[in-house]
Order: sequence, then C-alpha cells, then structure tokens
Amino acid sequence: MKLVPGTSFIEPFSVGLDLEAAVMEDPSRVTVRKASAMRGYYADPAALERLIASGDPIHYKVYEVPVPEEYGHLMYCISELEPGLVGDEYFMTKGHYHSVVQTGEIYLCLRGEGFMVMKTADGRVVAEPMARNRMVYVPPYWAHRSVNTGTEPLVSFCIYGAEAGHNYGDIETEGFGARMLRVGGKPELRP
Repeated sequence: MKLVPGTSFIEPFSVGLDLEAAVMEDPSRVTVRKASAMRGYYADPAALERLIASGDPIHYKVYEVPVPEEYGHLMYCISELEPGLVGDEYFMTKGHYHSVVQTGEIYLCLRGEGFMVMKTADGRVVAEPMARNRMVYVPPYWAHRSVNTGTEPLVSFCIYGAEAGHNYGDIETEGFGARMLRVGGKPELRP
C-alpha cells in the first residue's frame, strides 16, 4: 500500500454505539458546553445570566473518538443537546461553518426532537425537523446548529470529513439570521 504524502496511517478500530440508548462507549474526547459558554448567542442576555447564576447548567456535550483531521478520514461523534429555554429561546448549540466550507455533514437523530437550523453567508435560513430516525443533510457552505424544542435530550450521530474543521468565529460576528422561539407554547423560527 502506498501512502499519500502528508496523510496519517492508522490501524482500523471499532467503537461500540448503543443506538437505542444513544450512547458512544468509551469516547476519548468529550466536549462540554455550559450555559456560561453561550454568552453572546441568545437574544436575551439577562435570561442567560440568570440561568448561569442558578447553577450554570450543561447545554450540550459532544462525544468523539478522534481520527486524524486530514483529507480521507471521516470524523464522527454523538451530540447531546439538553432541553431548556433561555427566555423564550430554545437551548441550541453554538453553530458553525466548517473551516473547509466545501464540507457537508450528516446528522442522524437518535432521540428527542428539535430542528437543524442552517444558514448561508448571504442570509438564507432553513430549519429542518429532527426526530428519532430522521436524517438531516447539511450541504457544503451552510452553517448549522441544533435546537432542542422537546422535553428530553436531542441526541444525534454526526459524520463529516475529518479535515473540515469548525469555524465558530463567523457565527459570533454575523449571527444566525433567525432564532427558534417558543411562541404560544410551540416552536417558531423568527428573523
């Protein structure tokens, strides 16, 4: 076998996934984002500060077994977004573009309900429903974030090109163009 210069050779491996329980066995990296990590993302900063002061609850976790972050490898993870509200806005992930913007991503919802809210740099916004056994395809060039509109964790299995990277900075500066709010007890996407 010939290796492509600049790529890593790793041994094959396997990881246990309990799709019924929506759990990855023995992840080697767990990213935890608490409410305090979400400053600047919600429309009601005072409501977020009250939530932080009341115990700084976990917003979401990402479980991974990393592979080399280079072309040819596939990164995969399980994302677990807690239910809750900040004011009238549903708990969400920070959202990101991929650093390599030509990268798509697949989200297979394992549990819960919510939306994958996606946007382009020119301001188009789309929200696709997420529910158990429903897959959402995020095309290249679309920023994306999960929003939990249910009463239990929204859990997804995600796959994307390992070289893709994450660009959170553009979301911090340009926002998302729309918010998923609770209006009359139901989720509604509002500009």
